[in-house]
Amino acid sequence: MTNETIEITIINLMLGLLLVIIPAVILTKYKTGLTKPLLIATARMVIQLFCVGIYLNYLFEWNNIWINILWLLIMTGVCAIDMLNRINRTLKTLFIPVFISILLSLIFVAFYFLQVVLVLDNIFDSRYFIPVCGILLGNILSTNVIGLNAFYSQIKREQQFYNYLLCNGATTSEATRPFVSKAIIKSFNPGIASMAVMGLISLPGTLIGQIMGGSEPYLAIRYQIMIMVIIMSSGILSLLLSLHLSIRRSFDGFGRLNKG
Repeated sequence: MTNETIEITIINLMLGLLLVIIPAVILTKYKTGLTKPLLIATARMVIQLFCVGIYLNYLFEWNNIWINILWLLIMTGVCAIDMLNRINRTLKTLFIPVFISILLSLIFVAFYFLQVVLVLDNIFDSRYFIPVCGILLGNILSTNVIGLNAFYSQIKREQQFYNYLLCNGATTSEATRPFVSKAIIKSFNPGIASMAVMGLISLPGTLIGQIMGGSEPYLAIRYQIMIMVIIMSSGILSLLLSLHLSIRRSFDGFGRLNKG
């Protein structure tokens, strides 16, 4: 088995991007209104990933602990802002709780993986620290958006049931518990279903990328197993923390949901 990675040249990449024509034509034919968003999203993805490649080269070259920590804090802040924008909650109300929730779950899971599982001499080594934190942040964003959206929409939709619980002596924490449970279920059902068929029906992109990059299949599989575990762990931990900390800021002393 060769360990050489086949290079994708700029010309080959351009030829590959022509495949976007297929969904674009279908979306146009059925008048979905998604053709323009698809093309914009594709262009943004290409530009953003090339920019990421440039600054990652510098981060790997510097491999400085303080620069890596600064990168982590900035990315956590960006993740929190994007998350709150997607669930239509004000930054003033929930930015700090969400930021703390993301950071704590990220630090705990990433540090455990890098120190206990990989046993790195330097857990801030850019080549490991940044990719691991990056993949966790991406998953935390998606799971929290789904979970928080589900929580607040259910609270508004089932306002009578929520008020019934409060009127029967439940505290805000007790009255919101059923909605927290439903939010967690909605957020993690797809991930659990995907994990259950992984390797049987689907092969994840990370695994394929490692194998195509020259890694031995058994090594790539071990990494993929751990990546799925840390993704699920950081996702549910951050969502639970976000829900509990945001409840403290989103409800007044009488258990009423604030407008922001």
